[in-house]
Amino acid sequence: MGIPAVLLVLLGAGYTTGAALGWGSREVSLVMGDFGLAAAAAAAALSCLVHGFRVGGPARSAWLLFGLASAVVAFGNGAWGWYEVVLRTPLPQDSPADYAFLLFAPLAITGLLVLAQRPRTPAGWFCLLLDGWLVAGSLFTLSWSLALGRTAQGQSGDPMEVALALAYPVMDILLVSLVVGLRFRRRDGNRAAVHTAMLALAVTVVCDALFTAPELRNSYHSGELLDAGWFAGSLLLAWAPWSPDARRSSREHPSAGGLPRRRVASTFSALTPYAAAAVCTAGILYNALGNGHPVDRVVLAAACTVGLALIVRQGVMLLDNLSLAQELAHKEAHFRSLVQGSSDVIMIAAADGELSYVSPAALGVYSRDPEDLVGGNLLDLVHPEDVERVLREVRRFLARSHLPGLAESTEPSARVECRIRSGTGEWLHVESTLNRHRDGLILNSRDVTERVALQAQLQHNAFHDPLTDLPNRALFVQRLGAALGAGGLDGGPGPAGPGSSGPGSSGSGSLGSGDRDGVAVLFLDLDGFKAVNDTVGHQAGDELLVQAAGRLRRAVRSGDTVARFGGDEFAVLVCGRLGPERVRDLAERVRAALSEPYWIGGAELGVAASIGIAFASPGRGPDPKAATDELMRNADLAMYRAKSQGKGRVVLYRPGMRAEVERRSELETRLRTAVREGGFTLLHQPVVDLATGVVVGLDAQPRWRSAQGLLLTPTEFLRTAEPGDAAARFARWLLQEAVTAAAARRRDRAGSVPVRVRLTAERICAPGLYETVAAALRESGLPPELLVVELARTGPDRTADEVARRLSALRRLGVSTAVGGFGAGGGSLGALARLPLDTLGLDRSLVQEVADSALARALVGHALRLGRDLGLVTAADGVDHPRQAVVLQELGCRQAQGPVFAPPLDEPRLRRALARRSYPVPRPSGSASGRRPHLAADTRAGGRAEAAPGRPGHHHTPSDLPERHAVGGPSGGPHGETSVPPA
Repeated sequence: MGIPAVLLVLLGAGYTTGAALGWGSREVSLVMGDFGLAAAAAAAALSCLVHGFRVGGPARSAWLLFGLASAVVAFGNGAWGWYEVVLRTPLPQDSPADYAFLLFAPLAITGLLVLAQRPRTPAGWFCLLLDGWLVAGSLFTLSWSLALGRTAQGQSGDPMEVALALAYPVMDILLVSLVVGLRFRRRDGNRAAVHTAMLALAVTVVCDALFTAPELRNSYHSGELLDAGWFAGSLLLAWAPWSPDARRSSREHPSAGGLPRRRVASTFSALTPYAAAAVCTAGILYNALGNGHPVDRVVLAAACTVGLALIVRQGVMLLDNLSLAQELAHKEAHFRSLVQGSSDVIMIAAADGELSYVSPAALGVYSRDPEDLVGGNLLDLVHPEDVERVLREVRRFLARSHLPGLAESTEPSARVECRIRSGTGEWLHVESTLNRHRDGLILNSRDVTERVALQAQLQHNAFHDPLTDLPNRALFVQRLGAALGAGGLDGGPGPAGPGSSGPGSSGSGSLGSGDRDGVAVLFLDLDGFKAVNDTVGHQAGDELLVQAAGRLRRAVRSGDTVARFGGDEFAVLVCGRLGPERVRDLAERVRAALSEPYWIGGAELGVAASIGIAFASPGRGPDPKAATDELMRNADLAMYRAKSQGKGRVVLYRPGMRAEVERRSELETRLRTAVREGGFTLLHQPVVDLATGVVVGLDAQPRWRSAQGLLLTPTEFLRTAEPGDAAARFARWLLQEAVTAAAARRRDRAGSVPVRVRLTAERICAPGLYETVAAALRESGLPPELLVVELARTGPDRTADEVARRLSALRRLGVSTAVGGFGAGGGSLGALARLPLDTLGLDRSLVQEVADSALARALVGHALRLGRDLGLVTAADGVDHPRQAVVLQELGCRQAQGPVFAPPLDEPRLRRALARRSYPVPRPSGSASGRRPHLAADTRAGGRAEAAPGRPGHHHTPSDLPERHAVGGPSGGPHGETSVPPA
């Protein structure tokens, strides 16, 4: 109860106490009985009018009418006080106060009619009028017998005086009738404000009824205890608009208070007419037997109308009941047809699970006769594993339906999914909707077996590869994270040491001793799978992947997880008792199984497998995701290391691999930056005709200018960048720079000899190379015959056709072609025969031993003879000593380059060398020129005169000489960056 309500209670109690004690004097009693009531009524009027203007809807008119009713009461009490207190005269007959009080009841009745839940049909309105008359007639009969009759007899006979004397109590009777009739026709959802207003009117009407009694009226004076009732009625009406909303009071405990109260209200509403008739009968008996006089005609007339109204009401109710019965029968038939025709199974179960009704749909859904199910227990149909869960869901639903704030009409439903045994013995997935039904449940069930199967299939597809049905990357990562997060897996072996060089294996290093619980990941890649797709098609490739997946499943243990990540990449998760030897043996078994021949479409296909292994670190952090990412990254690094070491082998991860990857990434970044910011420069090494010493060509060799000003070979850069786009940009820069420099020398008449640019097969086959060459020639104006594109080495036979196609396109453009590095690396003679070439260059590894080794001399001789037989110009690279040049002349080599003639030269020195046009060539002993066998060392010849600035007289040894390389990858030699003089 709030503070305003407490103040009103205290005010009412104070007024009642003062009235009971007589207020201490007659003057105070008159003032409080007249102007005190007027003030209370005025407060009620003001409260109702203010609330009426603030609210909207139909309630506004009702509160305004209540405010006007209280206003006329305030006026009546004020008029009464004017006569008694101010004028000190008795209240005259037919005073303004009487007419004001008479207006109170019509205004209040109209307000009740506006505010109440009105009937919606003409029959409802008619029954409401009959009920109102039954109540009003009964009360009138009783009141006439007790008081109104004597009041009428006590008047002087003036009709106006009789009407005024009887109008006010009769209007009160009508008001009480409406209060009683409408109260029990209302819903429980109305607000507490309406309850308070009706209570205020009821208190006022009771006080008016007491005032009607002649004994009380004749002895009444203002300020007595009866005024406390009117005062309380006005205070209640003033408080009504602002009372707290009590709509939830009937909903807080629907099971405890909602349903019984609704039943009592309905019962009382149905018995109200009969109770009114009983009251009317009591009035007649009192009038006939109480005073011994004949029955008053007024009582008799009122009683007859009440009886007639009751008979008419019974007829109306009978017709209404017949109509309702027909409508109920129609709805019941409609409901029965819906239930029996529904594809869902509808069941009614008691609190103990006993089935009292099962719809006919059970025969089609469960393959069970509904009559056989009735009387059985619902839980007997549920799968034993689902019984406990079903009971838990039902209890939770029943508990939730009793929560405060949920009325019975808005009681929630619940969904329960379980397995039900069908008549054929199979278990069906059934989804049921639960609703309350008296002391049990109504279940609306449907078969969702197909939906459950579809969901399971979709979930399977989301975590499995559609081709091989192996787990995909998402499921593999999930299982790996679970394995790493399990408490029993406390790490695996330590990091691996250097791998062995044997095929298909790698060294174990320090992996710990003994087996222990741990986690290992194997990453696999099928070597040669792309060639299968290219040669026999993707359909055969898919079949090969399916067979490889089957071999993987059979090769690993039953508890290991095999996954396909996409393409030809697979992974294996190994958990449990692990050791380096066991995991290596498992990996070797997998590699051997995958490397066996595949028979697809009657053809034998072969692939190999490169496998990387990584163990979970014993000291991994608490984050499973970070540990998962790290372990998979380590296995991936080990797998790529296996491929780079020659494929078809197993490599264990070691910490140094990550440092190497980081170094390659750093070098690639530096290469990209050097190309973009002009960190490279171009040197040229002359190519000399061994017969005449004339410069017949130039070999373009790039150098990287370090921060210290030294020129370094970019071999390591190119080795790192070969798989990426940095090497492609570097190749475009080299071509454009070499062509531009050659065109500039030609325009300056500084020498017009062909310039040779060495590229790897990957760069020659890269998209855009032809366009780059054509654009460079077009923009510079260099004749195409002055450009030679040299293939660094012949590659595998499978790439020979593509390389031949690209070289043929360049030859059609007018560019000469050559192959270098012959005698080292892979490639067959058949591939050499298919390439459109003009020049065959020997690798420096053959040239280095040609003067000292008979075997090397024989190999070089056969290579040169092969070049002559193919009609190619033969050339040698890396001629360091005069003896090598002499032997090459004897074997018939036509061209050579190397420090014995000139090192790589910068542009000014190159122009001076081209101005001389030739270099001295060492001759065999005894020949005409044999008198100077070491001309290359003679500074006057110019070959060694082009020494580096600041290093006069320095003679380069083989270790000082730059490594011969091709753009996109090295052609041999050391891997590090080699410092060379700037020539």
